[in-house]
Amino acid sequence: MAVVYFNPQKLSDAELEELKSSLGKYFVEGSGKGSGVTSLYFVKEGQRKSPTLEDLPLDHVAGDRWIHEELLGLKFRISPHAFFQVNTQAAEVLYSAVGDWAQLNPDSTVLDVCCGTGTIGISLAKNVKKVIGIELCQEAVEDAKVNAQINGLSNVEFRCGKAEDIFPTLINSVVSQSLVAIVDPPRAGLHPKVILAIRRAEHLKRLVYVACNAKAAMNNFIDLCRSPSNRVKGSPFRPVRAMAVDLFPQTMHCELLLLFERVEYNSNGAAAAAAKEPSSHRDPASQTEESGSQRQITVPCQSD
Repeated sequence: MAVVYFNPQKLSDAELEELKSSLGKYFVEGSGKGSGVTSLYFVKEGQRKSPTLEDLPLDHVAGDRWIHEELLGLKFRISPHAFFQVNTQAAEVLYSAVGDWAQLNPDSTVLDVCCGTGTIGISLAKNVKKVIGIELCQEAVEDAKVNAQINGLSNVEFRCGKAEDIFPTLINSVVSQSLVAIVDPPRAGLHPKVILAIRRAEHLKRLVYVACNAKAAMNNFIDLCRSPSNRVKGSPFRPVRAMAVDLFPQTMHCELLLLFERVEYNSNGAAAAAAKEPSSHRDPASQTEESGSQRQITVPCQSD
């Protein structure tokens, strides 16, 4: 899929239409035919009325309207503005680890925050009771709903809107003895309102965090783990497992997968989580897992 962003300057509408037609012919019939472009869109980008690219109108010029991809034996439809990991094989490694670390069962309810086209939630749906996805991009939500249908899933639902507007109310309304949240936010991390809602929801014991920029998300990690305060209510979490997944070979970037578990206190007020740690977990002090190597990660915990 190729999306052409073009500033029309002083070109007339007729000239723009001629330009779009020539682009379509180039990629469908001309020299660009061998480029592998299966879907072509055109965006007239003049003076923006919104800072986000998603708000710019898309004109379909040639080819299919969507990309179709297979991941973990499932089929997905992807629109131009929808998020989908660019490295499918590495994404399968990432999402398989998410499912393993979440420790799901047939009674589990999964909250898939910043779900994009629904890839994570849909990949887990057959193993759980319910999946609820939250996503800001309307196109991605429409794709996610279609993806659930084409994969024959009826226990998945998706809600469109900002996570900070939907999540606090949603998590308080979900009644489940096995509630798991999986978050895959943009580079800046989750909105503070979402983190505070996670902390307050004491029935949420396990959180899987997929970070594409761990440094930018560090404030999220700190607020998840800091001691309770006037601002941050609820028992803290602690990082118990971490793994770097190389979705972007030959670059410095990678996805960081983190498992957080709620610290539970005994009758004396002492943290009892360490004694309950599953035997499959490594030393939570600092280890990350990576094929052929290990890196140390420090997640600071502090109080207000």
